[in-house]
Amino acid sequence: MSDRTEEQRQIAIIGVPMDLGADRRGVDMGPSAIRCANVQGMLEELGYIVHDRGDLVVRRPDEPPKGKLKYLNEIVRVNTELADKVTEEIAQRRCPLVLGGDHSIAIGTVKGVLRQVQRLGVLWFDAHSDVNTARTSPTGNIHGMPLAVCLGRGHAELTRIGGRRRVVNPADVVIVGARSIDPGEKLLLGELGIRVFTMHDIDRLGMKRVMEETLDRLSHTDGVHLSLDLDGMDPSAAPGVGTPVTGGLTYRESHLAMEMLSQAGRLVSAEVVEVNPLLDERNKTASAAVGLIGSAFGKRIL
Repeated sequence: MSDRTEEQRQIAIIGVPMDLGADRRGVDMGPSAIRCANVQGMLEELGYIVHDRGDLVVRRPDEPPKGKLKYLNEIVRVNTELADKVTEEIAQRRCPLVLGGDHSIAIGTVKGVLRQVQRLGVLWFDAHSDVNTARTSPTGNIHGMPLAVCLGRGHAELTRIGGRRRVVNPADVVIVGARSIDPGEKLLLGELGIRVFTMHDIDRLGMKRVMEETLDRLSHTDGVHLSLDLDGMDPSAAPGVGTPVTGGLTYRESHLAMEMLSQAGRLVSAEVVEVNPLLDERNKTASAAVGLIGSAFGKRIL
């Protein structure tokens, strides 16, 4: 870490205890679980100056969700506030590290980064592709839609967060670890030409080559945002997630991906999502999340 400037060594942690996008309790405790697993201490041991900004306030509506998109208004409100905070942190030369919460919070993170980083590469580490819209979603849960929104697809209230014209170029997105993709998502992924490395690809090519191709594809961007969903890992390594899918990435495959991302020196922002302590085993998933954060920010075995 000694070769980094003080500006490069600053990280701002923002907690977003959001469970409305998943419509399942427990994931709102994710930020607390990750903090309890000592994410700040680990980053400080790596030489970073860490500013913990606390948690945004998320209000759970008294009435059950109505309409096709569940809890739309509150999710828009929280993500709008998150986008503003992320923009402010980057303007102050601090790397935003957002702790979720469900994956709907990626809308606010990415839209906030896009105000400061013109051409943003996005590494979407997930069992799911999250490119559903109200038309294609089988559940109406917005945590299955954030990448579509960041690409400018979806409900107008969501796409206007952070500015409607601030969108990610499909050519600058890579999804790694996918193994559960809805029919409507497959059509949109094909239409946009987004590069998806499924578990079949990872089994066949190996994580080293997958990350080499990923980083090469994102090399012409102005920086890379990491969207790290813990259900990208196999449930044996990360049991405390709301939508586990068997046959996922191993512990070491996941760390190799993060280590290679760190070595590329392109990371400008990150969010870590879908840790659900109610479903976890002795905070195993939150501890795995902290380990992966460490690898992404430069922790090495030697």
